[in-house]
Amino acid sequence: MATPCEQFEVAIVGFGPSGAVAAALLGQAGVRTLVVDRSTDVYDRPRAIALDHEIMRVFQQLGLDQEISRYCEPFTPSEYFGADGALIKRLATAQPPYPLGHVPSMVFTQPEVERVLRAHVADLPTVTVALGQRVEALTQDADHATLSLVDGQGAARSVRASYVIGCDGASSTVRAAAGIVLDDLQFDEPWLVVDVLINERGMARLPQTSVQYCEPARPCTYVIGPGMHRRWEIALLPGEDPAWMASEEGAWSVLQRWLTPDEGRLWRQASYRFHALVAHTWRHGRIFIAGDAAHQQPPFLGQGMCQGVRDVANLTWKLTAALRSGGRHDALLDSYGIERGAHVRALTARIKEIGAVICERDPDRARARDAALLAAAGGDIRTVTRQDMIPPLTQGLLRGASAAVGTLFPQPRLRQDGQLLDQVAGCGWRVVSQAPLPAAVAQRAAARARLVVVGADDECDGVLAAWFARRACTVAIVRPDHYVYGVAAHPQALAELLNQWEDDLADH
Repeated sequence: MATPCEQFEVAIVGFGPSGAVAAALLGQAGVRTLVVDRSTDVYDRPRAIALDHEIMRVFQQLGLDQEISRYCEPFTPSEYFGADGALIKRLATAQPPYPLGHVPSMVFTQPEVERVLRAHVADLPTVTVALGQRVEALTQDADHATLSLVDGQGAARSVRASYVIGCDGASSTVRAAAGIVLDDLQFDEPWLVVDVLINERGMARLPQTSVQYCEPARPCTYVIGPGMHRRWEIALLPGEDPAWMASEEGAWSVLQRWLTPDEGRLWRQASYRFHALVAHTWRHGRIFIAGDAAHQQPPFLGQGMCQGVRDVANLTWKLTAALRSGGRHDALLDSYGIERGAHVRALTARIKEIGAVICERDPDRARARDAALLAAAGGDIRTVTRQDMIPPLTQGLLRGASAAVGTLFPQPRLRQDGQLLDQVAGCGWRVVSQAPLPAAVAQRAAARARLVVVGADDECDGVLAAWFARRACTVAIVRPDHYVYGVAAHPQALAELLNQWEDDLADH
């Protein structure tokens, strides 16, 4: 007699950062989840190095922000030096008070953060973790997807799930099984990435800020990581062998400009081709892709892991809604690819613009670039805030023409015990108002969402009051992923927005 398949609501393939966050969010919602990975342990070397306040807010939602912050430090300013060594541009982090309640841009130690996430997932009663297992086949029908799994000893089993999320990286098995193709956004550059644990002698010689060397002879990036961790991303030149450059000898041959082997220890060195790719579609029936399986972008803004966490933060609340509605909200899931696809394409376009500044190889064009940047800044070096470069959502489950729609709703610190807004209001649908609402409108809002009133006297730093004032509104409907669905300037406008919201949810 055939062994019956184990049944899950969601199966996640890949237990890297995106898969771990997806499992944590689904487990927190009580969704029966399986997460599978062919590896048995966390990869012990850093790949991602940057995260931002949106991602830390998700970690806060999981109750992990304090623990994860032990492995993070604020991102230093990034200074851009041009063809002749002159400063031409500067990126930096916004100053306090922080709009989302966390430092807007951080560097972190990936292996340690992944271990925190995995330990948290392991404690969730509705999540099953299966390590050392690979997906051999993936099929679906009208009711379920079926995964054929094989462990390291060759033992096979099958499991069924209502939905599958492929978080299994750039060479995704799930993406291939679903027949999803990637669109090429026209960026292809060979680079060497080197991580070094420096000593005190090395630290004394190195720059005190992160640096973009926009030099035609060999563009490169220097990033100050946590503690003694430093990263170099170095363009490879025509004719250089990527395999040799990723050897210890090859890495030191280009690091010698900054450092000698007695001033630091190589932690990781790898040759990559930096690509700009995005999935043509993000869903095929019951199968979804996220993270590197859905997109790859150059690292010039440090958004690779952030994009993957954004993906699953967007998808998991929609999957939960679809499952809890008995399938009635299945159409809501289509908004995932619409929203994330447009966002990834917009952000990748901005990253490519940064890459074009960094990667110019022609000396004359590089000098013209430098002159143009300085002229556009009026001769002074303008500091650009990193987070201002992250676009809003522009499509999907959004309502209204206000510039607030599709942006991240702020998270002020409240006078009530000094807590952040999400700690008081929760992370589901929220209606947040500056003042008490008329009873009838308040009752309608509270029937669908958590109604929260935050007056100017209720917060510590005026973050939310300033946000409402700049956007000429007094109330916002906020989605479970913290993006603004819509805003209203007065109760009558909110009543109409509630009608539209109810219609939109019904349609989805």
